[in-house]
Amino acid sequence: MSFRPARLLPVALVGLCLATPLAAKTRHAPRHHAASHAGPALVWRGDVTVAHGVVDDMAKAWQRAGHGSMTVEPFNTASGLDAVRLGTADIAGAARGASMDPNEAGLTFTPVAWDALVMITHPSNPVSSLTLKQLHDIYYGKITNWSQVGGRDEPIDVNAVASPADGVEYSLRTLLFGRGNQPVAAPRQYLNTTSLQQGIALDTKGLGATTMSNVVGNPKLKMLRIDGIAPTRASLANGSYPLYTPLYLITRSSGPKAAQAQAFVDFVNSPAGAAVIRRHDLLPYQDGAMLASMDASRRGRILAEVGARAVPQPSTTPIAAPGATYAAGAARAPTSERTLAARQALEDRRAREAQEKASVQARASLAGVDGQATTVESTRDGRFAKVRASASQPQAHGTSYKVSRGDTLSSIAHKHAVSVSDLRRWNHLRSDTVKPGQVLVVSVH
Repeated sequence: MSFRPARLLPVALVGLCLATPLAAKTRHAPRHHAASHAGPALVWRGDVTVAHGVVDDMAKAWQRAGHGSMTVEPFNTASGLDAVRLGTADIAGAARGASMDPNEAGLTFTPVAWDALVMITHPSNPVSSLTLKQLHDIYYGKITNWSQVGGRDEPIDVNAVASPADGVEYSLRTLLFGRGNQPVAAPRQYLNTTSLQQGIALDTKGLGATTMSNVVGNPKLKMLRIDGIAPTRASLANGSYPLYTPLYLITRSSGPKAAQAQAFVDFVNSPAGAAVIRRHDLLPYQDGAMLASMDASRRGRILAEVGARAVPQPSTTPIAAPGATYAAGAARAPTSERTLAARQALEDRRAREAQEKASVQARASLAGVDGQATTVESTRDGRFAKVRASASQPQAHGTSYKVSRGDTLSSIAHKHAVSVSDLRRWNHLRSDTVKPGQVLVVSVH
């Protein structure tokens, strides 16, 4: 089952702070499943939630059935999509459907299971439930302290996955805001949900999103109820838990092993595959016909409850930040080592022609916004139009800027509504490293 791509919308990277002690642990070693002589070896790469909930055990069942071997490389959504597109993997996995990103043209997204998007916090946190409106307002930057939702008087440390294509973040923001590119007040950014979960397990004030199958039974994390309903297999199956989402496998019909990759997808959707999926507190996709039929009304009900409205996004919407290309976003939120060079080359080819137009649009829309907690106001007709900062600071309008302690090239680019690639080019930088006191050119007249 293929889906026509729907435009990939940007996830604003706000106050990027990759947790270096944890980030080093997120690059999972590939998991090789024993070879079989019945078929060629396949390579799967993608979202760690799909790997854990579906693919790890499915690859073993596939091999036991005599179909061949599979190498499983869990990392994140964007790395999997890139790998399939570039031919370095045969199948990818994601917790979101197709977008209108042109890079996804030719990819087939097949839903294979239903999972629950869950909000997690530290087990010592006394808060056990949030309403959809509270969750919306936390991401929006209106609620910033746990005491505002019945907890201790301490700030809410909102965590998110930095990659602009991440399935969990994109799907959650689509449900809460009507668009997956909604900028949110989440200054703590990670490479994938595994590192995010590790960070929250160490932070008593932390909050972040992952999937139920990825954390069920983990004593180091607590899943929060939403509108009083706990995420469980039963509440997922009957649709009473509101934040459910399909999990997808992604293939490319022109790939060298397209037939074998499709055979694996068909195996996942077979009775044998359904039995594997059920062991992980997931619902096989074909068992969730009721969820599919409820989806449109469920989305409308959530948006009405939080006071938002779905907003169709034009095809020219930038991926990560005003004035930035997809490659620039990837440079701030790495996906896979082998794709960064390709993305940078693409960015360099397009940057010159897009630079002036993007910079003018960005300055007009984000004047005065700092990089700490960007949110979007809605107009009377419900459309998201006005960007503001929850703790705004004066924006420098000159041609140069003196780097302060704590600044990064990404935060400086965001503050001045330009792309990271512009700053590197204008200042002849070989890397994204900047030092306090360094003077940078931040605009060219």
